[in-house]
Amino acid sequence: MSSNKELSYEIPHLIRVYKDETIERLMVSPYAPPSLDDPITGISSKDVVISPDFSARIYLPKLTSTSFKKLPILVYMHGGGFVLGSAFTLLEHNYLTTMVSHINALVISVEYRLAPENLLPTIAYEDCWTALQWVASHSTSDGRHQEPWLVDYGDFDRLYIGGDGSGANIVHNLSLKAGKERLNNDVQILGGFLGCPFFLDFKTCDESLAYKFWMLSHPHAHGGIDNALINPFVDRRFEADFGCKRLLVVVAEKDSTREIGIKYFETVKESEWDGEVEILDIEGEGHCFYVLDSTSEKANILMNHLACFIV
Repeated sequence: MSSNKELSYEIPHLIRVYKDETIERLMVSPYAPPSLDDPITGISSKDVVISPDFSARIYLPKLTSTSFKKLPILVYMHGGGFVLGSAFTLLEHNYLTTMVSHINALVISVEYRLAPENLLPTIAYEDCWTALQWVASHSTSDGRHQEPWLVDYGDFDRLYIGGDGSGANIVHNLSLKAGKERLNNDVQILGGFLGCPFFLDFKTCDESLAYKFWMLSHPHAHGGIDNALINPFVDRRFEADFGCKRLLVVVAEKDSTREIGIKYFETVKESEWDGEVEILDIEGEGHCFYVLDSTSEKANILMNHLACFIV
């Protein structure tokens, strides 16, 4: 972009916001097209429109058995601090293809709208809730305007939600919302996984990357970092309100969010919630390392754990 443009806000090497409201994202993974029956993995993917405002990519594992059994469903939210990332990048496509081959589930990756074009507290959370409701609506087939992969292959008694980074934050908040509001056709969320979750607390430094992402995505947040959307320890609503029965929290040794992820796990475990929560702590790795290289030895530990969690 022109060097004459005047900056309004910048997170160095990641994103620039100019005073004329144009936005420049500096770290963008290439686009990856969907593919039917990938010649290497046998996994199929396609893009679907969920609403006039956003879409999603669906992944279907290779179907090998003639005696077909319906598949678990995972509604997935990508990371990127609410301001970066996409369901359609090569990075996410490779990561989710690897995941699907391990967990053997139908995965719907939501292309929710990003800040700062679409500021929190509404858009990202609302898009993902709408996507979850859209998925649940397929549990009863009406034969009209429905996604056939969900109708034909999805087991709605095994519905999961999951996400990494800011996507994990969305999982937390959707779980709370599902505890108070019904999904279509009374579908229940069986479990959720939170990978390297994006939360803040009173220890968060205002020079940290996490703080900068939050203030860019929700500059008018009531309470700043003490807003319950980003700081789950302020409002103890999750004492009994999670709308699912199982949670998996993933943290990594060299990730700056590790401490708060462990604190989250311990707080949920000690709460009055009657579900089960477990934690996977992976040594020697950084934030969402398994997204960056989904075929590494340590990433395989996560994939195998997810395969046991999403059943």
